[in-house]
Amino acid sequence: MQSTTWPERFIGLKRQIVEATPDYEKRLTESWKDLLQELDKRTTEIAQIGPDYIPQVQYKDLATLSVEQIDIIRRKGTVVIKDVVDDSEALGWKAALNDFIKANPHIQGYPEQDKQFFMLYWTRSQVQARAHPNVLKASAWLNNLYHVKSGKSLEGVDLNVPLVYADRFRIRHPGPGWDRFPPHVDSGAIERWEDESFRKCFADILSGNWRAHDPYELEGRLDARTSLYGRPGQSTIFRSFQGWLAMSEAAPTQGTLRVFPDLTLSNAYIILRPFFRPTVPLDSEDILKPENWVFDISTPDFPGIVILGDGFTGPRPTPEQHPHLGLEKTMTSVPKVNPGDMVFWHCDVVHSVEEEHTGTGDSAVMYIGAVPQTPMNMEYVKKQAETFLAGINPPDFVKDKPNTTYVGLGVDADVKEPIARVAMGLPIQVA
Repeated sequence: MQSTTWPERFIGLKRQIVEATPDYEKRLTESWKDLLQELDKRTTEIAQIGPDYIPQVQYKDLATLSVEQIDIIRRKGTVVIKDVVDDSEALGWKAALNDFIKANPHIQGYPEQDKQFFMLYWTRSQVQARAHPNVLKASAWLNNLYHVKSGKSLEGVDLNVPLVYADRFRIRHPGPGWDRFPPHVDSGAIERWEDESFRKCFADILSGNWRAHDPYELEGRLDARTSLYGRPGQSTIFRSFQGWLAMSEAAPTQGTLRVFPDLTLSNAYIILRPFFRPTVPLDSEDILKPENWVFDISTPDFPGIVILGDGFTGPRPTPEQHPHLGLEKTMTSVPKVNPGDMVFWHCDVVHSVEEEHTGTGDSAVMYIGAVPQTPMNMEYVKKQAETFLAGINPPDFVKDKPNTTYVGLGVDADVKEPIARVAMGLPIQVA
């Protein structure tokens, strides 16, 4: 039986973090109370508006969005980009994926008895979708929502050069029981506090000034180690946004994505939560009152982070441990999408998948995030390119069983455009 006891060294980590701020208990307590008051107002607004709270834009309009529209996307951390590729092309990719599944009955997937989430990375459809110029241009647009406050040039960084991170796809059938994706944040668990570079991304929050927090400050992200414990499936690169491309219609209640659509507030709350404890029971009707919470760094646990084997997973905020997020009412389904639309959410956004799919058709998406050119990302993409050419799983993911082969994988010739070959870490052909 695995241990769920937090190592005592994490008490020292908490103390080390707060002692960097003068008069830390007073400043963090004032900041916490201010945050709770803001959450009370914003969560009410989110719950009242529902899916329409999520920004939607047309791919063709990305270059002409107003400053106000871009600021809304930044704050909410999620955006639906409509008509990135033609419906017919997206539907064609889905049909080809279904053919691939039939031709390769030995593929790994979830659930075992009725596979709908597939541990596949290099099917021809996936390779072609990631290489599509519009997909890559949308990725570059999202990368450019980030900036460097100091204005200095960062060596090896180009937000206009999108890279590819190979991930999986799902073709979800109608029905209940999809419970493996409760509210969570990817790309780093305890690392958000433990890794010094990653922690810099949240420095304003941890110094008692959460309102100054900028989730789009690039500098701290470049060297952030999101996987200190080598857990398989934990992304080791910097994705500016996670995302997927729809290959079918999908609407709220039809097994779609849900998000907490206020990035600064959720970051501030999740990062500060380990430094405060309630003075009333978690199920008390008074749990939300700011006066019922006190600063406390005497325990090693980090609420929302789960001990898993020799490492950690999360953050996984819950209604019990993170009551002020109001997750039961604020986890917001993205609006209806059509084939060829894409949905993107900032790498820190709390997200989940609806447990039940009440529709009548499949809900199919390919996971395609936005990845900028950085030295760390380029290093990964070079290793990833080797796995592509060899037809094996990418470096971040669990290896396939020995001698596993598939019929119909994508090949080098499927990646034609220079923008796509650079993104894949492949040499550009010279005519």
